[in-house]
Amino acid sequence: MTRIDLESITEATSGAIGAVLSTSILYPLDTCKAKYQAEVKSSHGQQKYRRLSDVLLEAISTGRVLSLYQGLGTKNLQSFIAQFVYFYGYSYFKKLYQVKYGTKSIGTKANLLLAASAGACTAIITQPLDTASSRMQTSAFGRSKGLWTMLTEGSWSEAFDGLGISLLLTSNPAIQYTVFDQLKQKLLDGKLKKAGIGSSPESLSAFSAFLLGAISKSIATVLTYPAIRCKVMIQAADSSDDETKENKKKSRKTLSGVINAIWKQEGALGFFKGLDAQILKTVLSSALLLMIKEKITATTWVLMLAVRSSLSVTQGRLKGK
Repeated sequence: MTRIDLESITEATSGAIGAVLSTSILYPLDTCKAKYQAEVKSSHGQQKYRRLSDVLLEAISTGRVLSLYQGLGTKNLQSFIAQFVYFYGYSYFKKLYQVKYGTKSIGTKANLLLAASAGACTAIITQPLDTASSRMQTSAFGRSKGLWTMLTEGSWSEAFDGLGISLLLTSNPAIQYTVFDQLKQKLLDGKLKKAGIGSSPESLSAFSAFLLGAISKSIATVLTYPAIRCKVMIQAADSSDDETKENKKKSRKTLSGVINAIWKQEGALGFFKGLDAQILKTVLSSALLLMIKEKITATTWVLMLAVRSSLSVTQGRLKGK
């Protein structure tokens, strides 16, 4: 295994672990956010959830608080795979770029392209899990189906509902991690200049990583939020088995149908319904992810080196025999 591969796997592993931990911590908020975003006003202006807190109050009043965790296992599986693929791809693509052009610095445009490429690979691989977890979260409390049922009850193409928007939303992490990397580099360069030493600090402090993660994710979320809400609505579970409502729901399964529904019932501001909840959840999640990743990367790197050394010793003994 080459050094480049080992470093990429280290980045991917630490990112995936950070994703699982941050997802688990914030999952109840994520469920409330998803159910709130998925609802659109009826033609009579009726709305079940007027505020994000209404979802939480419903769970408490019906004794379904634990249902706020429905789909957590699937979401964690999706988060782990998605972040591993993303961080591996992003790290590997960056190193290929640096080797090809013989430079350690990467411009903003190139960084965006590399991040978007890694995001596209991630979206295609994890879309079925993403769709299944969204349907679990937006199902009525206590009525969420299992992963296998979610994946097999419809056609194969339905497992990829929202893939087009997911590919479009590769711009979200691309913007986020590009902004984060640029701010991180400037901060580390500032510390280097102030300290007057010959090497850059190995990592950010927990607070700095959290702050930069929050800033970078806020920027990315505001820019891409209309697409985020449309995606949630496309992937949302059916609210009723009633034929009329089912047909109405199916009419919103396409991007054009969702856009039309939001525009007619909620107007232009409807595309930003739940933006505050989205920012709160994603900023905290991404900030925690990046903070955890920064703190465990060094440990993960040491473990990877130990594993490689152990494998090398074992291979040497086998060849000696």
